[in-house]
This record gives sequence, structure tokens and C-alpha cells, in this order.
Amino acid sequence: MDKKVRIGLVAGATLLAGLGMTQCRSAQETALVNDSTTIESVKDSGDLVVLTLKGPTTYRDGEDGANGYEVDMIQAFAEDLGLTPRFVAMDDIDDLIEAIEDGRGHVGAAGLTITDLRAERVNFGPAYKNVEESLVCHQGGPAPTTLDEMGGVNLTVMAGSSYVETLERLKADHPQLKWKARPAGSAMPMLISVAEGRIDCTVADSHIAEYARRLYPDLVMPMALTTDQPLGWIYNGKLEGMDDTLTDWFSQAHASGYLETLDERWFGHLDEFDYVEVLRFVERVEDRLPEYRTYFETAAQETTFDWHLLAAQAYQESHWDADAVSPTGVRGLMMLTLPTAKELGVNDRTDPAQSVDGGARYLQRLYDRLPDGVTGEDRTWFALAAYNIGMGHIYDARRLAERRGLDKNSWEDLEQVLPLLSKRQFYSTVRHGYARGYEPVRYVSKIRDYYNMLRANVPV
Repeated sequence: MDKKVRIGLVAGATLLAGLGMTQCRSAQETALVNDSTTIESVKDSGDLVVLTLKGPTTYRDGEDGANGYEVDMIQAFAEDLGLTPRFVAMDDIDDLIEAIEDGRGHVGAAGLTITDLRAERVNFGPAYKNVEESLVCHQGGPAPTTLDEMGGVNLTVMAGSSYVETLERLKADHPQLKWKARPAGSAMPMLISVAEGRIDCTVADSHIAEYARRLYPDLVMPMALTTDQPLGWIYNGKLEGMDDTLTDWFSQAHASGYLETLDERWFGHLDEFDYVEVLRFVERVEDRLPEYRTYFETAAQETTFDWHLLAAQAYQESHWDADAVSPTGVRGLMMLTLPTAKELGVNDRTDPAQSVDGGARYLQRLYDRLPDGVTGEDRTWFALAAYNIGMGHIYDARRLAERRGLDKNSWEDLEQVLPLLSKRQFYSTVRHGYARGYEPVRYVSKIRDYYNMLRANVPV
């Protein structure tokens, strides 16, 4: 079997295994929403029943509970309302919309495009993200760049999706368009089928397609079928007060920058795509990671960090080569310097167990040394940057951020000023002087990219 095809099959199997671990719960049979239901009565109940769909960026159950882009938004929304979210994974879009119509959930959060046909059945909250609907095909196979070239293409899309509505609209002027519709909770099963060569093309939202390309680098996006389309949550109009509640919350989430930060967290790392690099990473997930996974899992139990993150950092450091050595003399999976290794009690930097344990403990020390004002994921990115460039330069960058009116506790702001440390007019004004400040920015970005690919591609 061709190596690339085999890797795609392995990646597909592991992704499906991860998705398969989501705890499916049937939507309850009795209605939660009726003519007397108000947002205040929902608050009194203490629970927010959220109908969703399984997908790598929407909703998954992992070792730390539910995760996903929609999950993060819902959890923030529910917390502000004083509610506990209870997620119910539906089989497909039609089931989800029907359940909301029947009042069997308070809100539906599943990355649904706001369309006129759907709005005739359910209510939409404010738009929170715009996406294009993209044609996705396999490199080397049919990859039309115009609708006129679509004749004869084996095209399968998710049933009940906005993609079907788009294709039906386009078919009026392009009668050669033909497609099959397949029930699914997300576009991912069709994307896997394209990657494995079982169908020629499918349609997916641009951010989902870009996410899938990290798992299946042979996927290509030859053309967009739409301009930007808005995504929104759905709810039953009988739920009195939900419209104002959603409008107020999303207005604040936009104004505060929360939605922008969340979008950056989940999808900001997708801006750059290097086919060769991603293919090599997918290969090494299969060929190299199994040998070292236990070391990362053991180190994670003794530190703050998820083992996927430690593995991602090690890949950025050494590409999971225990004998790696740099021109500056750093060695091993975690590329420890000799002084740092001695300080940590690491006798053999090329010993995988010692290297991972030492690197994780060193990262934890940096994490613990950071000021209390650096919180959440920002604290992790700061610690990784300090691992790369040194804590002194991180403090210098914080000073530069403060001078420029930026938030010194925000990674998004710090990565703007770190590159300034390579310019004399800036590094001459801070304590630790010159540094190649662009390096930790790229370092953290790459680790985040690998981290997200690992979380989606390797079952917990």
C-alpha cells in the first residue's frame, strides 16, 4: 500500500476512535421548552441543555471532559448565566433542528450556518463567526476550479447541511452539478472519504477544511462555493427572553475580544500550511510517537501540562529524535542545555525518559515563576516562550508591551513585541538586551499547531 494512503488510513482510524469516545446521550423525550418557559425559569433550573453534533472542533469528550470550539463558547455563556451546561450529541443536523423545534433543548450549538430555510423553523442568535463553504478534493484527483468543470465529479456532502442549499442554488445556473447527501454529525466523515480516495470531493466550511488538512495533508481546496456565511446558535422562539440574552451576551463577547481570542486559540494556527511539514508530522505520529508516548504521559501526571502538549513541544525541539543535537550543544528529545540538565539531575540527555522528565520539570518551573497576572492558556504560552528564549527576555518583552499600551499578561500582545528585542532601539532600553525575539513567537505557534493536530489525531 502507498505510504501516504496508509498514513491517511491510520489517521482516519485514530480520529474516528477519538470521536467514538464521545458519550452520546439521546435528547430527552419530554419538552423542556413550551409556551410558559422563560430564561428565568431556565436559570432557576440550574441546567442549560445544549444540543450539539460530534466533530473535532465542535464537541468531543476527552480525558478532561467535553472540548471544542462550540463547547468553550457555551461554557462561557453558561457560566455568565450561572448555569451548568449539559451537552446532548445528536446524530445529524436534521435531528438537532427537529429537537429544537420540539423544545427538547434550550439551545443548539453546532457551527450551523444561518440560512433562510432554517430560520423558517428555528430562531438564530447573533452571528459569531463567518466562514466560506469550500470545495475540498484530493491532491492528484479531480479538483475543479470552476463550476463548469464539476460534471462527472463524485461529490458527496453532509445531508441537511447548508452545503446542500448552496448546491441547489448553484444548480439553477449549472445543471451539470450532481451530488449525494450522507447523514453525518459533521463534514469530517466526508473529508476522510476524500482523503482515502473513496469519493472525489466534498464541501466543508473553510475553517473545518483547514483543520482537516492538518490531519490529511493530501486534501486541497480548489475553490470557494460561497462568500462569507454567518454561523449562529439556534433556539426555540417559545423560550421567552433567550433572544435578548443571546444578543446581550454576544455583544459583550465581541466587544471584550473574547470571541476573537477564542477564534485565535482554535483556528489562528491554521493560517500557514506547509504540505511537506504536515505530511512528515503525520508520518512521525505513526512511526516515532508510540516509542515515547509513555514518557510524555508519565511527565504529564507530575506537572500542569497535558501529555499532548509535552509531545508537541518535544516534536518542535527534536522531531522526536532522542539522539538529536544542535550546533549549540543542546541534546535529546527536549533539547536540554548541559547546565540545565545538571541543575535538573539529568545525567544522560539522550535518554528519553530522563530528557522528557527533565524538560517537563523545567517547563513547570518556568510556569510557576511567571507573575500571577498571567493566567489560563496565556501562562502556558509564556512558559514555552521562556523555555525557548529565557525568562529574562520575557520580562523585557513585558516591559516593552507596557510601554506601548499593550497587555503585558496577554500572549497575543506579547508576541507583537517580542520581535522588537532584535532591534537596537528597543533592546538597548531593557535589562537583558538583544534577543532573536521572533524565534519564541514561531516556537509557540508551531507547538500550538502540533498540539492541536495531536489532540485531534491521537485518541486519549
